[in-house]
Amino acid sequence: MIYLDAEVRKAFDGKKWALPAKVYARPLALYPGRLLSPEQLQAELQWADYRASGQVDRPGTYKRAGDTWQIYRRGFPFWDGPEASRVIKVTISSGRIARVSDADGTQALIRLEPQYIGGIFPVHNEDRELVRLEDVPPVLVAALIITEDKRFFEHWGISPTGIARAMVANMQAGRMVQGGSTLTQQLVKNFFLTNERSLSRKVQEAFMSLLLELHYDKEEILEAYINEVYLGQAGRRGIHGFGLASRFYFGKPLRELDHAEIATLVGLVKGASFYNPRRNPQRSKERRDLILRLMADSKIISEADSLRAMRSPLLTASPRRAGQREYPAFLELAKQQLQQDYRLQDLQSEGLRIFTTLDPWVQNAVEQAADSHLSRLENRAPSLKNKLETAAVVTSVDGGEIRALLGARDASFFGFNRALNAKRAVGSLAKPAVYLAALRSGNYHWGTLVDDAPVTVEGQDGSLWQPQNYDKTSHGLLPMQETLQRSLNQATARLGMTVGLNNVVDELTRLGIRDDIPPYPSLLLGAMSLSPLEMTQMYQTIASEGFLMPLRTIDAVTTAEGDMLSSYAIRG
Repeated sequence: MIYLDAEVRKAFDGKKWALPAKVYARPLALYPGRLLSPEQLQAELQWADYRASGQVDRPGTYKRAGDTWQIYRRGFPFWDGPEASRVIKVTISSGRIARVSDADGTQALIRLEPQYIGGIFPVHNEDRELVRLEDVPPVLVAALIITEDKRFFEHWGISPTGIARAMVANMQAGRMVQGGSTLTQQLVKNFFLTNERSLSRKVQEAFMSLLLELHYDKEEILEAYINEVYLGQAGRRGIHGFGLASRFYFGKPLRELDHAEIATLVGLVKGASFYNPRRNPQRSKERRDLILRLMADSKIISEADSLRAMRSPLLTASPRRAGQREYPAFLELAKQQLQQDYRLQDLQSEGLRIFTTLDPWVQNAVEQAADSHLSRLENRAPSLKNKLETAAVVTSVDGGEIRALLGARDASFFGFNRALNAKRAVGSLAKPAVYLAALRSGNYHWGTLVDDAPVTVEGQDGSLWQPQNYDKTSHGLLPMQETLQRSLNQATARLGMTVGLNNVVDELTRLGIRDDIPPYPSLLLGAMSLSPLEMTQMYQTIASEGFLMPLRTIDAVTTAEGDMLSSYAIRG
């Protein structure tokens, strides 16, 4: 008992859970003059789990009337300070925002809260959204107690009558089929113990439940249970606690749930998989309606409210909606960059909030374009069906922010990330470095004539390198600008050899290529292997007129409480 008492107090007095870092996309800034189509605004609202409504009377609802949108924006703890919920009006004209104002007509710059795009999970992949007991709807608390443990506020952690009832059932079955557990015992089992069904484990569970009740009040135990209980699975991550389950199943915070939705979540406690409303809707509805009847019998809600809720269809938000899906390729790079400043253990356990540069609208466009293009290629060559792969990186010119990143044809694939790790010969993509090296030497300008005659370079071993143009034709003397424009191999090779291989390698380094590149003549035509990300870095430098900015995914990092830890954004 002394040992168990120390274990209980150590765990419950400290940080109870390892909270994964929550990763968010960029927020959507709304201001007059911004390019924004109605289709994008509609999509971004849906991705953030906003619902169209005739009455914009609660956070998370919106209404459209022609070109004007009325939005009840939710409050959110941004990295530069929390912002309260507020009603705003947005008018779009000719693909631009014409006006943004508060409900009282005051013009303002508004941000919609960013979309959740994933987490950095500990090994067990548990995820939860912590809620305080005072923020949980009292109806949910009451429904949980009358369903799972009617005498919760009376017992000392164990229920003798429940244990006796379970013993009879187990003796009749000849095995452990029932536990007779109180909410406190369920919490102890989930928080401290395994799912093993044995007498010794049940004894240990009972002792630890008594100790928990001895040291902590009922409200603290109940709050811990509400945040700990397992309520489902979303791919690799376990959904723990009612706070996260509310968003996962219904796309809204706990305080926005109606009675039917509350009863559905409470029904999951008995068996998250067995009563899953998406996989087993009929079973879930029967369980929901049973709990609604119990709620009416116990005067938690009125008989009329119970009947009205039972008549409502069982509706859940799509599990594949943007606000619940993850972006594994982007997350892998973000995690790498974060680990330059943070320990992995802290990213997995401290509940940090990571604000990134990902633009969901651009990401969506990239994914659709990739799927469409690969499908067209496969239609032209059916033998390639399901064999083609792709990768993509999109950045902003002015800040080097990565706005979209695709690591595989299947954007949800957790595996080999082609954007970061697939190194391929870059070919003609390397040619601009040759021309920049020539311009930097001071001996060339865009009008300088370059001879596109055949080129022969003898290697140290006596081998000959004789590149040819794509059309197998020589084109004579041409302005340097035209030889680049037409991507002529012979002219580029002659120019590179004249400028000097080492100077071309230096130019590639200035452009951001960090790999060691041996100064072989074939590098002038791209005989070197780079990843899409490395290639993007090179062209990012060219696009920003020679200003080398390391590509980044992170804007800011805050604590779980919203205190700023790091800001990476370039401020104008």
